[in-house]
Amino acid sequence: MSGNGFMASIEALRRKLRALTSVAENPGATPAEKANAAALKKVLKRRLEDAGAPAGDWSDSAFRLGRWARDMRKPTAPVSPKGDWTDNAHRLGRAFRRGYTKWRAD
Repeated sequence: MSGNGFMASIEALRRKLRALTSVAENPGATPAEKANAAALKKVLKRRLEDAGAPAGDWSDSAFRLGRWARDMRKPTAPVSPKGDWTDNAHRLGRAFRRGYTKWRAD
């Protein structure tokens, strides 16, 4: 297996391990899901130990830099969806303000 494929497989194992940990710690998960996640977590940990520590060469740093750059492009706050109740409240407030100013002007 080439160096890049090996690192990709280790990173894939780590991502799967993080996902399984989140399922196991989720209070809404069923006992069967938690047991399945725990069993898979043991298997993945054993595979990571068998693979050994990452090489620590430039490809590790490049991978983390790329992930950091990708995360920097994501917005920090979610965009407000269009068509929610605040849009209608804003329109109603504008209409009321216009009507009130016309009434006061007369």
